[in-house]
Amino acid sequence: MRRLAGHGALIVILTMLTQLGGIAWGLALLFRRRSLAFVLFYAGLSTGAMYVAPVMGRVPLSCLSDQALTVQSPMYCVLNRQYVTPELRDVLVDMSQHMDETFPGTVTQVLDANFPFVTGFPLLPHLSHHDGRKVDLAFYYRNGDGYSPRATRSPIGYFAFEDGPTQCPQQWPTLRWNLGWLQGLWRDLRVDEPLMVAALNWLGRDDRIGKIFIEPHLQASLGIAHPKVRFQGCRAARHDDHIHIQL
Repeated sequence: MRRLAGHGALIVILTMLTQLGGIAWGLALLFRRRSLAFVLFYAGLSTGAMYVAPVMGRVPLSCLSDQALTVQSPMYCVLNRQYVTPELRDVLVDMSQHMDETFPGTVTQVLDANFPFVTGFPLLPHLSHHDGRKVDLAFYYRNGDGYSPRATRSPIGYFAFEDGPTQCPQQWPTLRWNLGWLQGLWRDLRVDEPLMVAALNWLGRDDRIGKIFIEPHLQASLGIAHPKVRFQGCRAARHDDHIHIQL
């Protein structure tokens, strides 16, 4: 019974993290060499999703691109978190091309997007990435020599927060993690303000975009006053480490 419960818990965890991993582990239980079987099944299901998902309304973003738009880490593709609707994909392509044309050499990096299938299926820990119409973008950063292409302060683009005032009280439950113990570990990079302003202004002007979330202190310091740029609320995750956009 304990072993069965353990397999059940693992299936749940893998499903929550990757959507398809629970299915792969369930199939792997039919074989003696479960780890190998899991890897093969998971790779097959993930590869198949890249061809099936477009039929159902979502397309994968490339983790191998050397162009102006790329997924920040292969981890997001391994976990099947790089899917968006074709319309949102087009927005991202147009935005990245605009940024590269305005500031040659600029690379726009995608963080968490959505799973390949099923509207309403949660992509934890996000509250709203469940329909292919939302995506997170990494900040543009610079070092002492100027803009630093493909650089992020943390290895996955999240959790390297920019300091600034907040009106949010301490409360529970909340996803507003400060993770102060991590902050000293990140790379010494600064937000590239001209690129951030250009990106946010372009997104604000695009009729396909409905909402843009960043922290109010960043909106103020960047001088962004577009009505689409909003505060996500005190119970949601901090947005001074990434930009959230949605159709």
